[in-house]
Amino acid sequence: MNAPLRIAVYGPESTGKTELAAALGAHFRAPVVAEYARERCDAQGGVLGLEDMVPIAREQWRREDEAAARAQGLVICDTDALTTMLWSDLLYGTTPDEVRRGAEKRCRNYALYLLLDIDVPFAPDPQRCFPDPADREKCRRVWHGALERRHLPYVWIRGDWAERERAAVAAVERLGRG
Repeated sequence: MNAPLRIAVYGPESTGKTELAAALGAHFRAPVVAEYARERCDAQGGVLGLEDMVPIAREQWRREDEAAARAQGLVICDTDALTTMLWSDLLYGTTPDEVRRGAEKRCRNYALYLLLDIDVPFAPDPQRCFPDPADREKCRRVWHGALERRHLPYVWIRGDWAERERAAVAAVERLGRG
């Protein structure tokens, strides 16, 4: 039996990743690995620091690997290892070596990145940091650049919510296991 294909729902904050991951999970009857950093931030009263990056990365990776070990066909990931690294660099100016090494290795595990664009309204949330349009554009460039520099497979996901879901479903179906 083939290992399941890992699909990373990826991009800057407030672009609909969690909503899209849930929709894809339902559409393909595939497990969805939720974003652990959000859960940990809530548990810590909305505060994360550089010291949280290694535990966040380890737990995210554990959950993803556990889902992949049980899944058939697809695993939908509401975040990925690169995202943990990018957030650490943006928020703290650095990333712990373990997280950086893990991100560089694990980013090759995804059959496809669904890169969500910032062409939707920003939805305020206590955990979100960059509501300003210029900051959102900077994040868009950072997330896109991370994929380009590593030559990782991705598809831009743009438009309203229905268009995003249609485009994402079509991209996953092109992989042949959707």
